[in-house]
Amino acid sequence: MSLIVNELEESMIKEAPIGVFDSGVGGLTVAREIMSQMPNERIVYFGDTARVPYGSKSQNTIIRYARQIIRFLKTKQVKAIVIACNTASAYALDTVEAELDIPIIGVVKPGAKVAAETTRNGKIGVIGTEGTINSGMYSEFLYLRNSELTVVGKACPLFVPLVEENWIKDSVTVEVAKRYLSELKESEIDTLILGCTHYPLIRSTVRQVIGDGVTLVNPAYETALELKELLEKKKLINTKPQKNDGSGYEFYVSDAADKFKQFANSILPYDIATTKLINIEDF
Repeated sequence: MSLIVNELEESMIKEAPIGVFDSGVGGLTVAREIMSQMPNERIVYFGDTARVPYGSKSQNTIIRYARQIIRFLKTKQVKAIVIACNTASAYALDTVEAELDIPIIGVVKPGAKVAAETTRNGKIGVIGTEGTINSGMYSEFLYLRNSELTVVGKACPLFVPLVEENWIKDSVTVEVAKRYLSELKESEIDTLILGCTHYPLIRSTVRQVIGDGVTLVNPAYETALELKELLEKKKLINTKPQKNDGSGYEFYVSDAADKFKQFANSILPYDIATTKLINIEDF
């Protein structure tokens, strides 16, 4: 009898969802990669749209936000959590990881690992929010991989609101990118980390400005790969096929639910039926 109970509990844990959170819509790029690479997995996504952007806020504030969101996600019985935000990964991951009894990963380490393996001339650029760049987190992990690398960081704070406004292919976004990336072009980098989960959504604009000779590293893609490896190692992979209708995905936000849903439906493989509004301060 106990064996049957244990097998049932194990099955329930495997079928539990993965929690994914971000300051807004950017983390949808990570959710999209998880959907693509692990189609059997359920997802509970939270976008902190009332408090976006995170990049200009202090570390203490980001840690407080992360703790609130994790408390909310745990009410959904998630089996693992992905911090799909570079700023929160840089500022809060180490703190909250020590407080949790389930696996949690961020997006910084996977991106840094691939960039260090990809560069040919040892010159790597990192673009991100002010919080991510000022934390030096990417530089730290890159230097651990290879102390002889040259890392050039550039804060691009306007990219997040431009993406949030869905000005992805707008001429204004192109002009802003030209201003931000001119310094990196002069640095002769051959690899560029898109160090904010919003940035893959303007990948084509970045590519247009930075040139074809620079390899773009998308941490969202690399994070989904690392998550898959982690779940396999912990024997938490869900082998039960999902319905092919997106019903295994739940979306929550702290503000502007309709706007979020409209944006999500423009980039995800499934249409979101509902996006639920919650008061994250209650957690």
